[in-house]
Amino acid sequence: MDITMMGLRAQEASRVLAVSTGAARDTALSAMAEALIANEACILEANAIDMEAAQQNGMSLSLQDRLRLTPTRIAGMRLGLLELLAAPDPLGLILGGGVRPNGLRIEQVSTPLGVIGMICEARPNVTADAAGICLKSGNAALLRGSSSAVDSNRAIVAALQDGLRACGVDPRALHLVEGGREVTDEMMKARGLVDLLIPRGGANLINAVVQGSSVPVIETGAGNCHLYVDASADPAKSLGIILNAKTQRPSVCNALETLLVHAAIAEAFLPWAADALVAAGVSLHGDAAACAIDRRILPQPDDRWDAEFLSLDLRIAIVSGVEEAISFIRRHSSGHSETIVTNEMLSQRRFVAEVDAACVLVNASSRFVDGGQFGFGAEIGISTQKLHARGPMALPEMTTTKYVITGEGQVR
Repeated sequence: MDITMMGLRAQEASRVLAVSTGAARDTALSAMAEALIANEACILEANAIDMEAAQQNGMSLSLQDRLRLTPTRIAGMRLGLLELLAAPDPLGLILGGGVRPNGLRIEQVSTPLGVIGMICEARPNVTADAAGICLKSGNAALLRGSSSAVDSNRAIVAALQDGLRACGVDPRALHLVEGGREVTDEMMKARGLVDLLIPRGGANLINAVVQGSSVPVIETGAGNCHLYVDASADPAKSLGIILNAKTQRPSVCNALETLLVHAAIAEAFLPWAADALVAAGVSLHGDAAACAIDRRILPQPDDRWDAEFLSLDLRIAIVSGVEEAISFIRRHSSGHSETIVTNEMLSQRRFVAEVDAACVLVNASSRFVDGGQFGFGAEIGISTQKLHARGPMALPEMTTTKYVITGEGQVR
């Protein structure tokens, strides 16, 4: 089925979803969640095919980690859908308005966007998250996964569609888009059929969609995340946050990529931190000042400070204080998540006020930058742009509004 036909069918399904009750959509979410467990064996079998191909094709270990499904991860996908049940219905909310002097009642009401196209790389669990958020918010979805996850995504979408059918919801509300680069190009040109595109993956994918799409795009940026250890920071607290942010799951966009250390504490802190990081399997790279402090820190090329590692690699730079840390982050940040560890209120306030990112953390790991950790349930991505949505995108970000004007015969 081509993109035009998928888009037309998804538009038809979206019009039904837009007027469905919140209870009906919640029933469908429950059915989708249970269908994942009922089809777990098929999903794992399909994922094993993708994993074997990934290994044969030399896929990096970090991408293999994103691709891999386990019973625990499938249970997590199910839980993400079920957590959406606790969220209030995002549709039909009166967000603003009032009564004009002439008696007209103005109401700004939340409504679905329509058909949402998702283009993502490697991570098949995103398929379930995106499908659930789109359904709960009354949107149909066209999900374009990477070729490396095609068998996994087929099995997941088939299970989710089984759940929709079981409770009488049109399965055309969810489509898996397959094919080569030309199909992605068709999605980007499907203005009028696709109402919004969300790319979720590496910088190359995101830039290609942002620059080539005639469909409106929400940019989910790459995660070149920094952590600045201030001179006043507690060393043990700092190291605990660094280790969690770097090693808990290094292949994801909210993992730490660059560590900035105040020069006043670098001589004492860096070797001690390097002991723990190296013991955890982390390879260290740094500027000349960091390399001079610890021989385990290898020189970092000047043109590589902007890139994501998505692996057990960490860049380190020595800075003179919070002002230089902020300046460094401004030059190299992808606008995703930036952290300060400090016991100094002035440093904290300045960092929070002057760092321009979707999420700014104080004395906490960037691994918390996640819709589920924020209490939003599953997320559809982390927006690093400034229009419409910024940060974890959950149900409210998947809606738009319309104005309803009610009168009693008024004319202008």
